[in-house]
Amino acid sequence: MHPMLRAHRPLIMGRRGAVASNHPVATQAGLDVLKAGGNAVDATVAVALTLGVVEPHMSGLGGDAFYHVWDARRGEGVVFNGTGPAPRAATLERYREAGGIPNRGPLSVSVPGCVAGLGAMHAAFGSRPWASLFGAAIEAARDGFAATHAYRHFAGENRQHLLPDPDSRAAFLEHGEPPPLGALIRQPALAATLEALAEGGPDAFYRGSLAARLVAGMAARGVLIGAEDLADMEAERQAPIAVPYRGYMVAQTPPNSTGFTLLQMLRIVARYDLAALGWNSPALIHLLVEAKKRAFLDREAHGADPRGRDIPIDRLLSEEHAAAHAAAIDPRRAARLPVRPEAAGGDTTYFCVVDAAGNCVSAIQSLNSAFGSGVIAGETGVLLNNRMAYWHLDPPGHANALQPGRRVRHTMNAPMVLKDGRPWCVLGTPGADHQVQVNLQAIVAMVDFGLDPQQALEAPRWTSSQPGQEANWPHGGEDLLTLEAGFGADTVAALEALGHRVKVVPDLEGPCSLEAIRLLDNGVRMAASDPRRDGWAGAF
Repeated sequence: MHPMLRAHRPLIMGRRGAVASNHPVATQAGLDVLKAGGNAVDATVAVALTLGVVEPHMSGLGGDAFYHVWDARRGEGVVFNGTGPAPRAATLERYREAGGIPNRGPLSVSVPGCVAGLGAMHAAFGSRPWASLFGAAIEAARDGFAATHAYRHFAGENRQHLLPDPDSRAAFLEHGEPPPLGALIRQPALAATLEALAEGGPDAFYRGSLAARLVAGMAARGVLIGAEDLADMEAERQAPIAVPYRGYMVAQTPPNSTGFTLLQMLRIVARYDLAALGWNSPALIHLLVEAKKRAFLDREAHGADPRGRDIPIDRLLSEEHAAAHAAAIDPRRAARLPVRPEAAGGDTTYFCVVDAAGNCVSAIQSLNSAFGSGVIAGETGVLLNNRMAYWHLDPPGHANALQPGRRVRHTMNAPMVLKDGRPWCVLGTPGADHQVQVNLQAIVAMVDFGLDPQQALEAPRWTSSQPGQEANWPHGGEDLLTLEAGFGADTVAALEALGHRVKVVPDLEGPCSLEAIRLLDNGVRMAASDPRRDGWAGAF
């Protein structure tokens, strides 16, 4: 352990259940369900719905999700893929004629899959009635939630995307500006929709009177999703993918999630003695960053919907493939690799839940960018995603080329670390391309260096990105390595000497917002939450 690594927040511990999410109201909603006798999946539904209200800039009914469940009774994991496809009318030709896919607005919306994912998961593993899990979400929508510093930041940063839509402007701004700290954000139309969804079940969102209101609201705003697109939406039940790491197994969400890149990075760095390099040393950071670059080459080549493309996942996760990547890493020089950035920023929410029986859920859900498309589906109050922005129009034949009815590749991933055939840690983060990089750092911190979850979440972090704009690709600039100030000036200088282009940001100002729960053999659950946003962990 590293007792000298002081954390700002206490490590929360309990024996019967734990929840860690990006908002205290949502965490409390999950704890209340667990305390009332619900299981981890019941609590997940409550947390997911509540986050969609109190963190509307990150997720909601109009977005997508992955729910990675550990079923303690069967001793196995299952993923519920709640990501929706491009609508029928969203053709390659339409967007090419329009000059591209817009990052915001009506033409950026793909079919929402979050509710389908929640419904499929609850039908398989829920123990409490569906309608009983909506109370906290309905109350927060009807009576309002208090605007936090984080909410005000995102509302201000995305004000221009909210102003064009009258419903979004009224719901999320005050006189066209971010509301003051503590102002109540009320969403009565969304409260009514949640009540209808509670009564009608998840099917109501895609078929029936609620679905008809959604279609009408979207059509009035110029969204391409029709009644058939909604009616055809079904979540997919998938087997997790996994690789060994230092005596553990790290399980992940499979494609169309690009979580396989995290597994590839772990495969590569497992070939090195990371502990011998030293905690947060320049040599350690350099190796992790270079492994990230190599894995992202494969993401670009293979990240796609497996229902429409053969993805060689076994080869990508093989020891032989990792060895080839490791051999290409120069320990003395940063590589310049053509790693293409996603076209739109990813603002997402992650949470995890563990119950007394050892059932776990690693959950991630998103509207894509903050406040998604900025478009609300009329009287329903449902804020819609802008996930279409992640499709590629060029070059022809790209793995992630737009195809109506197919799902775009997702940066969203929901990992879980297993030891001796049982969950050891459930963790994850929002953050688009940064997600797998930050998940890598957290796993290395806990497994290789013995940090507790709260120490790992608060540790200084780095992220590697390509700063160039899509219009300038592939000449948009060199890779940029962003470091939090906690690494120190000597580390920055050493990494620059290795050829990294470094940007330093203040402590706790780096991207992502990790949440984690460790499970000890004695039944104790250690819950941790990142102070970089509004995250909060609870246990009892």
